Amino acid sequence: MSRPFLTAHWRNLCNLTYAVPPERLEPLCPAGVDLEVRDGESYVSLVGFDFDDTRVLGVPWPGYRAFPELNLRFYVRHEGERGVVFVREFVPKRLVAWMARTLYDEPYRRAPMASDRRVESDRLTYSLGVTYGGRRHTVRVSTANRSPSVPAEDTDAHFFKEHTWGFGTNRRGRTLRYRVEHPTWAVYDLDSVRIDVDYAALYGDEWAFLNDAEPVHTLFAKGSEVAVYPPETL
Repeated sequence: MSRPFLTAHWRNLCNLTYAVPPERLEPLCPAGVDLEVRDGESYVSLVGFDFDDTRVLGVPWPGYRAFPELNLRFYVRHEGERGVVFVREFVPKRLVAWMARTLYDEPYRRAPMASDRRVESDRLTYSLGVTYGGRRHTVRVSTANRSPSVPAEDTDAHFFKEHTWGFGTNRRGRTLRYRVEHPTWAVYDLDSVRIDVDYAALYGDEWAFLNDAEPVHTLFAKGSEVAVYPPETL
């Protein structure tokens, strides 16, 4: 199917990345998909952003056009193509979560969420919060300026924000993939990052070690229009 299933504008993409020993992530890789390893380390990223002007098969659904998302992902490759696998994704819309689980077999859950973007004379501030597991979890970033730039392809910023495929496993145990297209994203220089998240509450006890970890890389991207295509089995 050459037509995108979903189009939207993804805005305010906040990416907080942690180094993780490969043996923690390899069991989570779908069949036929290889964990991406750099200098002996693999990586997971907590990513929050805003959907805007969301359309399904070109149709805007009232009440479902704008909402935030928060997810935990890690990085993989399949036959030279880069992609991600999601551990869990949160959205505030029950129908969105149901549709993603049903059509893409993605691990979406619904939870109360809100995001806020403030523009000042010399900076931007973005915050995202989700209520789950008995508490409020928040991420907040402030930029050092209001002028984003596109990082070079050999930078960590490019590595952690640019990939083409999402991978997962369907109910029959087969590996799925779907294509995500967007222009190369510009990023802001960051002035501050605040993380108040209980990873065990959000993603399970096996992720509690991230509560005491420091991100090895943080970025905040402006975003762009995106197109997400229907899934296919490998």
